[in-house]
Amino acid sequence: MKNILTKCAAGTVLATGLLWTTSCEKDFGDINTDPSIVITPDPKFLFTYSLNSLESYQGTEWVWENLEQLLRFSQHLTTDPYELSTNINSRYSAYYSNILPNLVEIRKQIDLKPNKERFRKMRAATYVVGVLHGLRVTDMNGSIPYSQAIKARDEQNYTPEYDTQKTLYDTWLAELNEAITALSASSEDQEGFGNADIIYHSDWVKWVKAANTLKLRIALRYEGQDKAKTQQIYKEVADNAIGPIMEDADQFAYLDPDWGPVGGDVDYRSTRFATKSIMTFLKQTKDPRLAIYFSPNDLTKNALDSLKKYNQALPAFIDPADPQIRFQGGPADWTTNPTVAQYYKNPLNAGSNKYVVMSTINKVFFAPTRNGGKGTFQDYMITSAEGCFYIAELIQKGYGTGSKITGTAEDWYKKGIASSMRTMNSIAQAALSTTGLSANADAEIAAYLALPQVKLNGTNNLERIYIQEYLNFMRLPTEAFTFVRRTGYPKNSSTYYPRDAFNEAIPRRYWVDEPPLGTNNANWLKAQTEQGFTPNDRTATTLNSQRLWFDKNNPAFGQGI
Repeated sequence: MKNILTKCAAGTVLATGLLWTTSCEKDFGDINTDPSIVITPDPKFLFTYSLNSLESYQGTEWVWENLEQLLRFSQHLTTDPYELSTNINSRYSAYYSNILPNLVEIRKQIDLKPNKERFRKMRAATYVVGVLHGLRVTDMNGSIPYSQAIKARDEQNYTPEYDTQKTLYDTWLAELNEAITALSASSEDQEGFGNADIIYHSDWVKWVKAANTLKLRIALRYEGQDKAKTQQIYKEVADNAIGPIMEDADQFAYLDPDWGPVGGDVDYRSTRFATKSIMTFLKQTKDPRLAIYFSPNDLTKNALDSLKKYNQALPAFIDPADPQIRFQGGPADWTTNPTVAQYYKNPLNAGSNKYVVMSTINKVFFAPTRNGGKGTFQDYMITSAEGCFYIAELIQKGYGTGSKITGTAEDWYKKGIASSMRTMNSIAQAALSTTGLSANADAEIAAYLALPQVKLNGTNNLERIYIQEYLNFMRLPTEAFTFVRRTGYPKNSSTYYPRDAFNEAIPRRYWVDEPPLGTNNANWLKAQTEQGFTPNDRTATTLNSQRLWFDKNNPAFGQGI
């Protein structure tokens, strides 16, 4: 049903897509003179198109940002270093071309209905979608147009101001609060999107949970600037009768069996390998996600015998007695240890045989359609584990509990780990990739939670929560990069999970291109200046030192406290 609706939606919004992409032109208001253009598109199809657009642009993002940059900066993986390409930031154009305009149009169409009160839940859900992607955009760009955006058609405003990040957070919190109120009210006489809602099928309770989890995301982004605000937002969520996403069945997931954003580009420009830090920890804890995230190297028993036959010694960093010898990681920054880094691209030779000793990412897990693969790429955009780890973190920091969120940090920590393992295993199953859990999944998770290196010990509880939160973000690279910016973990000096040495300057944000001359240059320049940015400076050192508002007081990478 989802695929049929998407095709219908694409046809319905074809004309309106023209309107959005030409929104900066002065003759925008004259476009609707052609009677063949659909001027009152069905809100249901617009909603499908908006939801689909959260995902449809991400092929570019996965290749140019996630695998090449963000997951390397967060040290979930390592690969050849490249400068930020002009192909980055497709999230920005997707927001203003395909997502936000259609959400605004849905609200407009509903507001024109004589019985608009019957559509208040449908209208409310559009704000949750808008905030979800809006956060992704501001996370990397800072100030962006929002309150005055998408007003060219109706108000002839072609020069929207850029809202500051704080203004965006406050605006989105107000919108989410109003949406939660509307979505929590009685559903009597309420219309719904039906199956046009390809995420929750108009299950309004789940939409409330998604909205509350987005509030937690904002709360933690606020923490570096205003802990009292973090407390306020968290308290609202903790006392809300429905609460955030806390169960696997409520996760915000895009599950299109025909979707595969990465495909053969999983190795575009460079192969992706495991870092020493993540590999060491996953191996030490016998984490079921090890085989989900990474692939074994070539060092099988037969390979080891062949190497011995040809007197080819193993590299010094590999222990021949290691029971998990087939999983090896190396330096995140190759310049810090070239002796080990050379093995990323140089296999061991034994006669005519060549044996790769470094573990790559599990390519099927990230790109199930690669080489004609028949698996499905599932994208869990808001997960239960994420919400659970946020709660554990906030309770551990002393923010308390509430009428809905009760229990201890340890309770939520354990719940988050279990959910993360189940979800990653489910993604692997759909991809037809290597799984980490068997039919005895509950017992395997329980055994993991009982490990001394995993369970909270009263000494470094927050760090342990942080590391599990970090491991869970392997498939949410923007959240992973936001996490390492706001916390400074993994920590350089840690004896629990030490961050790999990294000499390279890491950009902490993207740049926002100047609009074409004669359009919105003045507002763009004002926003750049207010944020303390050097306009049009794309150097890594500048993008590292000139930080976004939420990030200004955060620790340097690896300097968590």
